[in-house]
Amino acid sequence: MIGLGTIINVAGICLGGLLGALFGRLISPRHQDALCKACGISVLFLGIGGALEGMLAISEGGVESGRSLLIIASLALGALLGELINLEDGLERFGEWLKKKTGNGGDNRFTEGFVTASLTVCVGAMAIVGAIQDSLFGDYSILLTKAILDMIIVMVLTSSLGRGCVFSALPVALLQGSVTALARLVQPLMTDAALGNLSLVGSILIFCVGVNLVWGKTVRVANLLPAVILAAAAAFLPIAL
Repeated sequence: MIGLGTIINVAGICLGGLLGALFGRLISPRHQDALCKACGISVLFLGIGGALEGMLAISEGGVESGRSLLIIASLALGALLGELINLEDGLERFGEWLKKKTGNGGDNRFTEGFVTASLTVCVGAMAIVGAIQDSLFGDYSILLTKAILDMIIVMVLTSSLGRGCVFSALPVALLQGSVTALARLVQPLMTDAALGNLSLVGSILIFCVGVNLVWGKTVRVANLLPAVILAAAAAFLPIAL
């Protein structure tokens, strides 16, 4: 069944949100704050690990680092484009709309939880590659793995940031559903180089999400999302960045 992987992924996020909401009621605000910081540190290291994997290469001469220019160019241009479009405010407005429509008007952290969780589970190569594999070959193994990871992440985030996190299932369904539907058009563009660039910059954005969890909102991560598209597009330039 085409799209089964995305359905499983969405179900995993909903289950994680439900478990997190139940667990969150049992702990005090002080413990919730500590849990939020612990989750932020975990997300930081997930981002660092993914970024280093994309930047470092092992050769006969030892470990080599590269693609610094790609990171600088894609993030700088992506930030400018994102600020012009103002994706962050758009995502927050949608979160506020969801808060009212779902009867969570009294939850002060609903929008923060929705935005944070959405960025954490949507940014990355697994969503794109998994949706393409699911659509073209009926192989949802990548999205099954992602569903388990997302379930754990959303469970922990919901415990500290509240019920808004579970609604990150909506952008996941939209993103992966769109890629699944357009897989034959997207597949030729997802070369190894493009996926590598996407994964590298996506990991840096995940790191930025961790920064916001630990130190408060200091980075407008949603406004950096165009950097992911620019990084993937850079793979088709005649010169290597």
